[in-house]
Amino acid sequence: MKQFNYILLQADGGGGWSTLMLFGGMFIIMYFLMIRPNLRKQKQEKKYQEELKRGDWVVTTAGIHGKVFDITNDTVVIETGAGKIKFERAAISKELSAARYSAGAEKKE
Repeated sequence: MKQFNYILLQADGGGGWSTLMLFGGMFIIMYFLMIRPNLRKQKQEKKYQEELKRGDWVVTTAGIHGKVFDITNDTVVIETGAGKIKFERAAISKELSAARYSAGAEKKE
């Protein structure tokens, strides 16, 4: 009976480290595949919003297209076909704007 208990204790003790290593490895993989690229994208988006200037063609996250008419610290006034609309700077999307108004597409219009 003593030998059976010894085997159970020995098998249980070694499994703790391997489980910890498995979860640690999974966290590292998730960090490099999911968290880090998302942080990089957020940083680029914020930089784009800070570098906006008058006359840039942009698309908002709501899908409204227009040209930047006026910029303040937190807001941007966009001139659209229907008139001028005021938005928060955070509503301007770098990804949508680049897809719609890239350098090649802007020259064609």
